[in-house]
Amino acid sequence: MKHLVLASLFAGAMALPAMADYTIIAPANPGGGWDQTARTMQTVLQEDGISKSVQVQNVPGAGGTIGLAQFASQNKGNPDALIVGGYVMVGAILTNGSPVSLKDVTPIARLTGEYEAIVVPAASEIQDMAGLVEKLKADPGAVSWAGGSAGGTDHIAVGLIAKAAGVDPTKINYIAYSGGGEALAAILGNQVTAGVSSLGEFEAQVKAGTLRLLAVSSPERIEGVDAPTLKESGLDVDLQNWRMVAAAPGLSDEQKAKVTADIEKMAKSENWQKQLANKGWIDTFLAGPEFDAQLAKDEESTAAILKDIGLVK
Repeated sequence: MKHLVLASLFAGAMALPAMADYTIIAPANPGGGWDQTARTMQTVLQEDGISKSVQVQNVPGAGGTIGLAQFASQNKGNPDALIVGGYVMVGAILTNGSPVSLKDVTPIARLTGEYEAIVVPAASEIQDMAGLVEKLKADPGAVSWAGGSAGGTDHIAVGLIAKAAGVDPTKINYIAYSGGGEALAAILGNQVTAGVSSLGEFEAQVKAGTLRLLAVSSPERIEGVDAPTLKESGLDVDLQNWRMVAAAPGLSDEQKAKVTADIEKMAKSENWQKQLANKGWIDTFLAGPEFDAQLAKDEESTAAILKDIGLVK
């Protein structure tokens, strides 16, 4: 009888789907948006019992394309491997002429979004977006912008602002920094005219009064943020920096469905929603064919603006 019970328990355990031990690649240095996303996923997947063990590995460089190439080449058919990416990576693939693109992995879902913020040092004579645009129109090259990697969301935002203001986007003086800390130091040190990054990157300095927030790239005003939108400032620009998660190439339909189910369970959890609220991230969850269609649309529009800026031929 004892053997029969043990056999039944063993058979039941074998019938349950195996819980994945995920490894998540954050294709950037520790502390940035992709790293924070990967580590927040790690926390929720483990705490909610979706995965019994989750490891995060940082593989920085070239707007995420180094990590993407490594991920695609080393994990074919591995259902336990994930990589975080996003809008910045879409531009980096084009500007770096990367031989590996998001078509070489298995996109699973868009997870979060953040709007862009345009700031100047508190001591700047520029008081609002109109003042910045006036200087930009007078001499585009004399207005220096600090932001993240070339071809990323920050760079695209500046290109769109210039275009909306009637300024040749190829004339903008954009200075790309590898990390948010370096860009912030340049802005606070009055080494540049203005800075562009996700709103959360500047929030503490804006509250402390060391930076002046001129505008945000949201379609409507953000609750609790004392700044107009770019549209309110007379610039037809609406831009969101979104983040996504992808799985390895070469997965079966069954494997992809299992990964998608785990990510959806995570994204719909109370724990994940609390993490988003704490970090000021917007829930932009989108999966399946709808995400595939949106990704294709974003890739097309990004290529167009990067051609306007002169970064892609």
